[in-house]
Amino acid sequence: MLIDIIAGARPNFMKVAPIIHQIKKRQDEGGTLQYRLVHTGQHYDKKMSGSFFEQLNIPEPDVNLESGSGTQAEQTAKIMVRYEALLLEKPCDLTLVVGDVTSTMACSIAAKKLNIKVAHVEAGIRSFDLTMPEEINRMVTDSITDFFFTTSETANKNLYNAGVSKEQVHFVGNTMIDTLRANESRLQKPDIWDQLDLQEKKYLVMTMHRPANVDEEAKLKNFMETIIANSGDFPIVFPIHPRTAKVFEKLGLDSDKLKLVDPLGYLEFNYLVKGALAVITDSGGITEETTVMGVPCMTLRDNTERPETCEIGTNELIGTDIKAIPPAMEKLLSGNWKKGSIPELWDGKTAERIVAILEQL
Repeated sequence: MLIDIIAGARPNFMKVAPIIHQIKKRQDEGGTLQYRLVHTGQHYDKKMSGSFFEQLNIPEPDVNLESGSGTQAEQTAKIMVRYEALLLEKPCDLTLVVGDVTSTMACSIAAKKLNIKVAHVEAGIRSFDLTMPEEINRMVTDSITDFFFTTSETANKNLYNAGVSKEQVHFVGNTMIDTLRANESRLQKPDIWDQLDLQEKKYLVMTMHRPANVDEEAKLKNFMETIIANSGDFPIVFPIHPRTAKVFEKLGLDSDKLKLVDPLGYLEFNYLVKGALAVITDSGGITEETTVMGVPCMTLRDNTERPETCEIGTNELIGTDIKAIPPAMEKLLSGNWKKGSIPELWDGKTAERIVAILEQL
């Protein structure tokens, strides 16, 4: 069976790496699964994608669709057209998509229209916020998926409520955590550690990239000024997303505490997170990693598609009202943040379970 494994954006690479490694391991043991790694080119900046292939020991893609940038519709269309052309030239038996980016939805649609079955890793997660492009991607993908691989019981319930049969749903855990577990001993101290004279648990890490948070200059400036004002003496290390950097240039922020740095590779970024006092973010995936590493995390969003990181883990949903930031920072700096624990099946063996199921298909 030939499986197309789709990777389009930075988070995808972390999710496909352990699946590729497990398929290769099974091939060495006599397994017959074959895969074709398809990079859609949705993230085309070397800093945003290239280093992930090197650091996570993923082979070079078999195909790069080179979709590049564009509006939501333009990018979706380019990926669909190019992936359809690939499938018409050399079809696969199953298209495996991960996460909730544009590539996930686009490749699912192209495959399904050619009567190729679709498997979705990280199926069933929902924010119930239709203003988020990712929520549309999740809903569309899950509406045409054949095999659902889930990270939590909450995701299972979301799928059952949508009418998916229990036979189609496989609760396997979280491949992001497989990647984290596999690389914990390989985390690399970034160059900025010494350049900024960082000390363990004496700094904060920040990431922001959601359009709702960063596209409006006044809103982003309010966020940043409030966080800076309430962060005590702790420097704030901000590996800045290219999208956010464009807006940031116009803000005129002047603070010695704010340390803007270029996007970091996977091993360097997680070294930074592991050593931080806390992380302030609007990312979903980072809340999963901080939960497993036991690092306090505050999320500047009004909803989350990963409620287990709040209910079980170290994450707290602060919202987007800046009035909520000072009390949250006070709670953090006074040492009163919750400890959290690790969700079920986030044990580093998710890819083993996924590949075992794929071999049975």
